[in-house]
Amino acid sequence: MTFNKPNGWMSSFIPWILPALFFMGWFLVSRFEIIPAYLMPSPRQVGEAGVIYAFGTPGEGPYAGRFWMDAWVSCGRVLAGFSLAALFGIPLGVLSGRVDAMQKILSSSINALRAVPGICWLPLAMVWFGIGYKTTLFLVALAAFFPIYINTAVGARQVSPLLFQAGAMMGVRRMNAVFSILLPGAMPSILAGLRLGLGISWAYLVLGELTGVPNGLGAVIMDARMLGRIDIIIVGIVLIALLGRTSDLLLSGVFRLCFKSARRLA
Repeated sequence: MTFNKPNGWMSSFIPWILPALFFMGWFLVSRFEIIPAYLMPSPRQVGEAGVIYAFGTPGEGPYAGRFWMDAWVSCGRVLAGFSLAALFGIPLGVLSGRVDAMQKILSSSINALRAVPGICWLPLAMVWFGIGYKTTLFLVALAAFFPIYINTAVGARQVSPLLFQAGAMMGVRRMNAVFSILLPGAMPSILAGLRLGLGISWAYLVLGELTGVPNGLGAVIMDARMLGRIDIIIVGIVLIALLGRTSDLLLSGVFRLCFKSARRLA
C-alpha cells in the first residue's frame, strides 16, 4: 500500500505543525501559570528579550544588541571546526571504506575514541589550549569528525566493484574513478555524515563556549544562567536551533549546486 505525498500548501504547512503545537502548549502553560514564570517565562517575555538582544542599543540592557556579534563569532567557530573535521573525515573515511588495511588500522581506534563522551575531552582541551577559541575549535572538530568519517566509510564500502570494472572498460583511470565513480556513489552517505556532523558541531560549540569565553551564543547562555535570566537562555536556545537549521539547509544547497550526484537526493 502506498500513500501519495502531500503537495501544494499542505507540504508547506506540515513542517510547522509541531512548532505550532509546542508554542500553543507553551502559551497555555504560561497563561494558566502551571509552571512559575521565573522558571518558564511567557512567549511574550521571551520574544521581547529576543528583540532587545538582536536589535537593542548597546547599554540599553545587559544583552542589548549583542546578537549579531555573538552569532558571527559562533558561526565562525562552527565553520572552522566543521571544516577541519570534513578535511580529515572524508579522506580517511574513503580510505577506510575501500582499503582493508586502512580499515583495520583505523576502525578500532576511532570507534573506541567515539565512545568517549565529549564532556570528558573538555578538561584536557582546557589544559592543552586554555580557555577560548582553540578549545572550542578542538571540541567541535573532534565531535564532527566521527559521523563524517563513519558515514563516508560506509558509503565508500557500498559502492559496487562492478562500477569500477565498467569504468575501466571505458578507459577511466584509477585516480579519475575516485571522483567520477566512488565519490558520486558514496554521496548519499557522505552528505548524511556531513549533516550529522554539522548538527553535532552546534552542540559542542555550546560546550566549548560554556568554559568562560567572553562572546558567542553559548557564552550568553552561561552568563544568563548566572544572572537568572531564563528568558535569555531560551532566546539563545531558539537562536542556536534556527542557525543550526539554516546551516543545514545551506550545506545541502551548496552540495546540490556543486555536485550532480547530490542533486539526485532532492
